[in-house]
Amino acid sequence: MTINELQDEVIEEFEDFTDWMDKYQMLIDLGNDLDELNEKYKTENNLIDGCQSRVWLQCDMVDGKLVFTADSDALIVKGIIALLIRVLSNHTPQEIIDADLYFVDKIGLKEHLSPTRSNGLLAMIKQIKVYAVAYQAKA
Repeated sequence: MTINELQDEVIEEFEDFTDWMDKYQMLIDLGNDLDELNEKYKTENNLIDGCQSRVWLQCDMVDGKLVFTADSDALIVKGIIALLIRVLSNHTPQEIIDADLYFVDKIGLKEHLSPTRSNGLLAMIKQIKVYAVAYQAKA
């Protein structure tokens, strides 16, 4: 699936809920379903700057595509990074660099997060794009 197809899928899933408490619960569930991040990747280097919570993001190149794994010590934040991974993982660096992440606004995520969480979301997106640029430069 393309990044935009995955974003549309996320938007559709969030449209099923009108109450933001249900949407928060969905984020928590997504975080709980996130694959466990190997302890060896929970390093200072993998911590995302700008997040109030601790968020570790690991990026690997597999067959020309970036594969992200992550963890956080905050449930909703873990759900947010799980959403980003779902949309962006397993794509080429160029696809990630070119991606317009419109789903964030469409599902109302930014406006329903506290300012610090909103900043954290932007920091997560920025870090994913930094990895994509770095891997693109290596190629």
